[in-house]
Order: sequence, then C-alpha cells, then structure tokens
Amino acid sequence: MEFLQDANQLIKRFEASITNPVPVKKGANLFTGVDLGTAYIVLAVVDQMGEPVAGAMRYAEVVKDGLLVDYVGALEIVRELKKEIEGKLGTELVNAGTAYPPGTAEADRRSIGYVVEGAGFNLTTVVDEATVAAQVLGIKNGAVVDIGGGTTGIAVIRDGKVIYVADEPTGGTHFTLVIAGAHNISYAEAEQVKTDPGKQQALFPLLKPVMEKVATIISRHIEPFQVDSLYLSGGASCFPGIEKVVEARVGIPTRKPDNPFLVTPMVIALSAQGNREV
Repeated sequence: MEFLQDANQLIKRFEASITNPVPVKKGANLFTGVDLGTAYIVLAVVDQMGEPVAGAMRYAEVVKDGLLVDYVGALEIVRELKKEIEGKLGTELVNAGTAYPPGTAEADRRSIGYVVEGAGFNLTTVVDEATVAAQVLGIKNGAVVDIGGGTTGIAVIRDGKVIYVADEPTGGTHFTLVIAGAHNISYAEAEQVKTDPGKQQALFPLLKPVMEKVATIISRHIEPFQVDSLYLSGGASCFPGIEKVVEARVGIPTRKPDNPFLVTPMVIALSAQGNREV
C-alpha cells in the first residue's frame, strides 16, 4: 500500500537522522516528539516542514503498564537526551509534544506533560498514541493497534476520523516476562534475548500465546465496528511474525510498517509541529 510505503520512507529518514543528524541553522524552528515508553524513552526532532533532523533514545524503566512510575528518572533522561541532541545540532530545542496510551486518566496525562516541561521544553501538544499512529500511517479506514511495552492501544478509524479508542495492559513487557520465566534468567537478560534477531525464531512458539492474547484483546474491542484492516505499531510489533498471529486469530488482514517502534515518536514530533499527515 502506497501510504505504508510513504510512512516507511519517513521512518527510514528518521532512523538515519539518529546517527547522522541533518544540519540546521542556529535558532531553527524545530519540534520534538517525546515518547516515554515502557522500555525506551525516544526523542524525535523534525523541522518546520515535518522532515526528520535528529533523534536519540535511552533504555529506561520509568513507565509500567502505560503509567509513569518514576517521574525523576524520566525527567533526568529526557533532559540528557535533549542536551545530547542540542549538542549535535548546535541549537536549542524549544517546542515539544508527547503522548499517552488511550484511556489514560487526566492526572496521569498531566504527569507525562510535566516531564516534558520540566526538561525545559515548551509543551505544545499531548495526544494519544494510537490515534497519532493512525495519522502518520495515513490510515483513513481500519484500526491501528499500538502494541507498546506495557499496553495495547486500539484506535478505530472511519473516514479519517477516530471513532473509538481503548487500551489494555498487555505488551512487550509480558513477552519479556515469559522469556525470563521459561529460561530462568533476569528481566534485563530476557529483554536482550527478545530483541536478538538470531534468537527470535526459536522464541516464537514460546511467545505465540501472548501474541494470541493481544489478538483476543483486539477482537473484543473492534467487534462492534466494521473493521476490514488492521495496522500495527509500537515496539512489540517489531517481533517477526506477530502480524501473522494477529491476522490468523482476528481474521482481518494485518500489516505493519518496516519499523513499528519508531512510529510513535515520529508522529508525536509531527503533531507538535502541526503537520499530522505523512
């Protein structure tokens, strides 16, 4: 599908900018997306045209099941990543947006925003992850499923508008816990094993029941709607073959971009910039 190709190209440009930032003028009008994930905090920076110019990420355990549990830790990491990117670009990052899982309580949304403001940004937007993922993927009809570290968020799209959102606690963290238990290793070791491409094929049968649980969550939430296609985003969607498990269980064609992990930070940056279309 052409819109997925466009999204893939955008995300590839963002990937490239992480290791090779795009030169900008001092004082350039830049916009940052701050993604406080369960396993990683990611910052994505775009220019006023919506083009990626830089990014940075750090492993972190500051969020659990979609809720911020370590405000100070999150604040320190975001400050450090902001400083790192500013050093590479030679200019200050001023405006930023952030996102939350669908269904997050107002107080928890505010705490996420406080991290961004506390790190020295002007907070321009706070959006829900599944909805903005739909926007960067250019989806007009169907459902976007954002499978993050702690939760699975769902946004049903009709004629380009979000008509339903939901979120339940199951995601990549649960994959890691299953691996840790099965192999009697620490959570940190299991996380490394999970993301090792050379070991993922052997892990697939072990993790398939968790993937099927995710698929069951999706089925329950989209059942009242006429959904004819699913689109996966979020870090846990990176695991090879998860889209096939979801499609087989839900019975609806399921696709994902080449790097679902970077969809959310990229689109948060675009929402902060005001350009929500790919």
